Amino acid sequence: MIRLLTQADHEHVMALVSDKPAENLFIIGDIEAYGYDAEIQQLWGQFEEDTLIAILLRYDRNFIPYSKRDFYDVDGFADIILQHDGDFELSGLLEVVAPLKEKFQFKTYRDSTLYYAKCEKLAYDTEQRDYSNVTTLQPHEYEENIDMLKSIPEFVHGAFSIEVRKREAKNNTGRTYILRNDEDVMVASASTTAENSQSAMIVSVGTNPPYKRKGYATICMEKLCSDMFKTGRTLCLFYDNPEAGRIYKRLGFEDIGYWSMTRYNRG
Repeated sequence: MIRLLTQADHEHVMALVSDKPAENLFIIGDIEAYGYDAEIQQLWGQFEEDTLIAILLRYDRNFIPYSKRDFYDVDGFADIILQHDGDFELSGLLEVVAPLKEKFQFKTYRDSTLYYAKCEKLAYDTEQRDYSNVTTLQPHEYEENIDMLKSIPEFVHGAFSIEVRKREAKNNTGRTYILRNDEDVMVASASTTAENSQSAMIVSVGTNPPYKRKGYATICMEKLCSDMFKTGRTLCLFYDNPEAGRIYKRLGFEDIGYWSMTRYNRG
């Protein structure tokens, strides 16, 4: 049986998703931010007797399914998604999303699969590391940081904006650490997004191009990760570049699967 979920189901929902806070980063964060009654968001659950075994979250036009089991009611979830008009996005762990993708024959204008990694502690001791040049990004530095990130080839088309920085700071859903050198040049930064009470996503790890290969981004990441672990959160990230993956793994990140993102154009 599939039905809409309400606040009364919250305990069952969290029991399903909380044992994998990295894998369910977006679901947990959206529930904490918007609950079960917001117009922009809905959640459905599949039950076997009184046990919740799978959920489907809609945030705006993005749908994320999750199930611990190897099977769930794929046809039922597909029918729910098809009840919503217009273009939509389907994202989630590849093994959960893959059978759903087979139900949609629409044109896609993005279909990507990324490595998904998580970290619960750094792989080495950083107690003696000097982080005096690492600071949290301040509002008067937003534009400088965005300009630095857009100077990095892989971020040139990134959706960075001052408005997003302000919103994340206001809602406590993201933070950015920066590193300045002795000449006061911003040489690296690393950020979180989608922070919730249990997990957070690492994004926008980059080095000012003239200052690459000096370990600056690693220092930013060490400080950011260390501070986040002190709050009890699990960290996760996407990557598609094996070289970047090796850097993250040296820090202590481990691959936990693949994340699929597909945008469908219903014409």
